[in-house]
Amino acid sequence: MTATTPPRLKSLKEARAAGYTLANCPVRDVVAQIGDKWSVLIVAELNAEARRFGELRRALTDISQRMLTETLRDLQREGLVNRRVFATVPPSVEYSLTDMGRSLATALAPLITWADQHQNAIHRARDRFDSGEAAETAPIEARAP
Repeated sequence: MTATTPPRLKSLKEARAAGYTLANCPVRDVVAQIGDKWSVLIVAELNAEARRFGELRRALTDISQRMLTETLRDLQREGLVNRRVFATVPPSVEYSLTDMGRSLATALAPLITWADQHQNAIHRARDRFDSGEAAETAPIEARAP
């Protein structure tokens, strides 16, 4: 089995050469929506299975009902979440990921793993910084032109 090389991030210079500006940057456009406090957690929760509103609220204990409603609407507007209303009394609503939402969940999985693996180190770095100590920095290595 051969190891695959992860895709290299484009520099801003390369992105500009490809015709992107800050106004039409796809990263800024997409991350503006999914980079908030709740969207990634909601996508991760819905990736496991479709959930009703109350189930999501119980799973994400710190989120307010208003914020959950707004975030779900935003994710639905972006084409990442489906909303299905059941004709029950009272009506119930189920949320699930669209195909694009599932592809986002797949893309987010390495970030979630990275965050899980590095959370303690980040907290230690914050504590060092907040106490006035310089955060550990690696020496800058010379790059080949």
